[in-house]
Amino acid sequence: MRILVCVKRVPAPGSKINITADGQRVDDANLGHTTSPHEECAVEAASQLIEEHGGEAVVLTLGGVEAEEQLRYAVSVGMHSGVLLATDGGEWDPQRTAAAIASAITNLEASGGPFDLVLFGNESADSSGFQVGIRVAHTLGRPMVNGAKGLRVDGGTAHVEREADAGREAYELPLPAVVGVKEGINLPRYPTMKGRLASKKAGVVTVEPAGEAGGLAMVTLKPPPERTNETVILGNGPEAAAAVVDVLEEIGVL
Repeated sequence: MRILVCVKRVPAPGSKINITADGQRVDDANLGHTTSPHEECAVEAASQLIEEHGGEAVVLTLGGVEAEEQLRYAVSVGMHSGVLLATDGGEWDPQRTAAAIASAITNLEASGGPFDLVLFGNESADSSGFQVGIRVAHTLGRPMVNGAKGLRVDGGTAHVEREADAGREAYELPLPAVVGVKEGINLPRYPTMKGRLASKKAGVVTVEPAGEAGGLAMVTLKPPPERTNETVILGNGPEAAAAVVDVLEEIGVL
């Protein structure tokens, strides 16, 4: 089995996001980065499938040279090699991103054989566009299910489940196929010392991405208004007991 997982470098969840003065990008100073949580689960799903069926798992990302950190982390938890579609670090629109990834997949398959599965996250943690995986699947002419909360492969078929209002939907996709993985499908593993050492030696190929700009253009980034919570100190020691009782009665606990 041969699997490709597409990931994205994003600001670490919970970080305070600052915008550059020109409003065109996130200020990376003192900001930690990670892989989108949905895509961490996609990496774990690929690792489990390779452990079960054997084969090769490749991780790919489009971004600045610093995104190699996310590729090597993915190698430390089960991927075999990485591909970096190197950009200047600026944000690409979904159409251009999908075109570049689809072109890269075609070239990788021409040299190394077809991928049985191409995995994406349900959506990226920063832009939440829900578009890139679907656009890539359409370009490649492959069946695709997004929002997967269950994934297994049996012969030449991928069995995918996703949550719905009435319960769970089940799909059978003939391989090769594309699947968008949703956070919660599994619990991503932590890298072992052996995995970290392997990630330092793993091959990461840098490729110049090919893709024309799409119809969407970012005008500016605006941070949301900051929200503050007021904290009221009821007192210290036994003298605060009466105030605590009053609050409990107010919220209906007593």
